Amino acid sequence: MFVQTLLLASILAANSADEHPAPSNQDASAALRGRSALLAHSYLKAEWRIDAYRNAWKLWGTTSAPDPVADPDGYARAFADYYGLHPAPYDNEGLPMGLRWSKKADGTRTGFQVDCMACHGGSIGGKSYVGLPNSTVDYELLLFDLFRADGRKPPLVPFTINTARGTVNAGMMSVVLLSVRNPDLSRRVFPLLLGANLPELDAPAWWTLKSKATMYQDGRTPAASVRSIMQFLLADKSRSEFEALEPTFADIHAYIRSIEPPAYPLAVDAPRAARGKEIFERSCARCHGTYGPDRSYPSKIVPIDVVGTDPARLMGISDRAVEHYNASWFAEHHRVSPARVGYQAPPLDGIWATAPYLHNGSIPTLHALLLSSERPARFTRPPSTGLEHYDARNVGWNYQVVDPPDPAAPRKPTREAHFVYDTRRHGLGNQGHTFGDKLTEEQRMELIEYLKTL
Repeated sequence: MFVQTLLLASILAANSADEHPAPSNQDASAALRGRSALLAHSYLKAEWRIDAYRNAWKLWGTTSAPDPVADPDGYARAFADYYGLHPAPYDNEGLPMGLRWSKKADGTRTGFQVDCMACHGGSIGGKSYVGLPNSTVDYELLLFDLFRADGRKPPLVPFTINTARGTVNAGMMSVVLLSVRNPDLSRRVFPLLLGANLPELDAPAWWTLKSKATMYQDGRTPAASVRSIMQFLLADKSRSEFEALEPTFADIHAYIRSIEPPAYPLAVDAPRAARGKEIFERSCARCHGTYGPDRSYPSKIVPIDVVGTDPARLMGISDRAVEHYNASWFAEHHRVSPARVGYQAPPLDGIWATAPYLHNGSIPTLHALLLSSERPARFTRPPSTGLEHYDARNVGWNYQVVDPPDPAAPRKPTREAHFVYDTRRHGLGNQGHTFGDKLTEEQRMELIEYLKTL
């Protein structure tokens, strides 16, 4: 059940079709059903009792917190701030976005669980959005504290969940869940040894899904696959239950494809942005596509020796794991490609809101992405997503460079330690994508100004 809960908040990072067409009436109806299915229903049994939510504040090292019964809204805000969650922009029955009540058929609450919005529901400038990557969530701290608040020891997890706020290891969650199922989804007595070693990553923006032909960073899974976004149910559902739920998840898939990015909320220098568009179309469009009325997107997988970014995500999914997935119910209609090429250059819609950058979130601003000598090795994550922490000039989050820790110093508490992103960790390297280094500083700033408009 624990690994199931982990995966729920992350595995829906699927990416969809080749074009960016206007939705048909049928697609619009499916998207409306999918929104309700995703945001108003739960699919997993309760992981924690209600008192675990109410008692979590006792682990925060503070003498008081808003009373969860007398002041539920105040407590929800404090809870969200501590763990890096955000207010829900939909009716979530008093819980922060990312948590969901579990109920009996008569509506009685039995407890609660983590849902997809913990990683795929973010906030920027004081407003929350479904599909915006959550750049502040501390997933490991949240889950382990909930177990402690529920009077249970946190389970042993055979992989790194996250070492920094905003990252999560959905890939290993999926591999672990699939390792205890046979291809027909019957349960195994002993797990398969699939040999995968995937790192924690940054969640992608859901609004890019409609443009893609393949999903996930390595671009090996067809984006039309509905079953791939159902993997989080592996710890709970039978084959017949999967089949019964597939139409519901087809609607959820349609809803994800319907989401649009938020518009840049600050002033844009239009003449500078116009010059930046020319630079973009000359230097970036061949991989990232073009934007506007005649937009196009090539769904290009850039070879790893060309893009040069951290290869751990690409190399970490083993051939055995791919073979096992392809033999299963999930791949009956959409198989994962066995070819290991590189990373998919993503669409850049709403890129202003999706810092930090690269597939692993290792670069805090667009300016640092376009000037590799500026990238910090260890830096702080923002304390919140308010615009007071936003760097409008360089586009991204304000940060402080952090020195390497003193080996003789006491180990910092988890929450404090996870505010630091360390690019020396497995899969978190900030190398590669040095294409912007050839630009002049003026060209770089013009390009950044244009990227604000996407």
